[in-house]
Amino acid sequence: MTSLMKIISGCQLFHKYLKQSINITSVPSRGRRIGIPRYRHPQWLPKPQRVLYDEKLTEDSKEFLQEVIQDKYGLLHAEPGMNPSPLKLDPIEPVTKWVPGMKRTGLIAKKIGVYPLWLKNGTRVTSTLLQVVDNEVVKYIPPEKFYPVIGKKPIQIKKRLGCLVVGAENIDPQLITKEYSGIFKDSGVIPKRILRRFMISPKAALQPGTPLFAPHFKPGDRVDIRAKTVDRGFQGVMKRWGFRGMPATHGVTKTHRRPGNIGSGGTKARVMPGTKLPGHMGNKWRILRGVKILRINTKYNVLWIHGEIAGETNNYCYMYDTILPLRRLKEAPYFPTYFPNMVEESLPEELYADDVHPFVDPTLEFKES
Repeated sequence: MTSLMKIISGCQLFHKYLKQSINITSVPSRGRRIGIPRYRHPQWLPKPQRVLYDEKLTEDSKEFLQEVIQDKYGLLHAEPGMNPSPLKLDPIEPVTKWVPGMKRTGLIAKKIGVYPLWLKNGTRVTSTLLQVVDNEVVKYIPPEKFYPVIGKKPIQIKKRLGCLVVGAENIDPQLITKEYSGIFKDSGVIPKRILRRFMISPKAALQPGTPLFAPHFKPGDRVDIRAKTVDRGFQGVMKRWGFRGMPATHGVTKTHRRPGNIGSGGTKARVMPGTKLPGHMGNKWRILRGVKILRINTKYNVLWIHGEIAGETNNYCYMYDTILPLRRLKEAPYFPTYFPNMVEESLPEELYADDVHPFVDPTLEFKES
């Protein structure tokens, strides 16, 4: 019995003094975590690009690959904004007449600058130039197979809508992944850099490969534009929220650009949710609703939009018919889109809204007395 007790006590001593000890030192983090906007890749879109390696191709091999691409897809970079249609068939027939309440596709446009225009009453207005670059229909998803949102709670959809995948800006097929290139295999169009899904009515479906042009809209129409704001980084309250700041002199020390008191007072003893504080500014999706189209150039597919559009120059934005009840379409647009071969008379190069002064017209007229 004594020998058994000695063995047990020896095991306890061995376990106490010879076991591996782990010392964890916890350091509290008193700083506030900043939610930096991160890119969230869409679930329906494969990874477009891969890591580029030097494949040691000779000049003759590169020229041969370019010839193969041109034979299959045509010119990569045609006239700016204009791309020949890859369709060998006629558009989807019959063309349905537009009925109020139908949703048609939108366009993907690139912001190329800001330009002034004058109205007929002499008012000077600022306009943003948006160019429709190589827009083509890539795929149509019928309502039975299209699920717009994947969430935990089931969505009660009263009226099922289809989906039209539209691409913009041609890209070299050698620079993309095999999975991304497979999206364009059935449509026959050259791979696109930008892809966007538009929810449409089933009667507004378009055949894959159909080109989309700027005259899809008309001057004077109201559209909604979704764009991403300029990324300003971490900013203080004066730049982010427009605070006035503290006084510059008279005893003020190191609080010139600070927000000041953020407490609520009383027994709350906490900072209320939604308090305007420093943080990340910009890089957010914003929708500008009900903006007016002032002018359209049919040669280069450029639209003049009234006002300023969010985002930097050369950024892409998405535009579609407005959903505002009082500014919706009252007259029939080009439905489901503008087909140049189905219009009796070709459109002029410049189209203006009714209240915009064309530059070719005289500004002043003098009458002889």
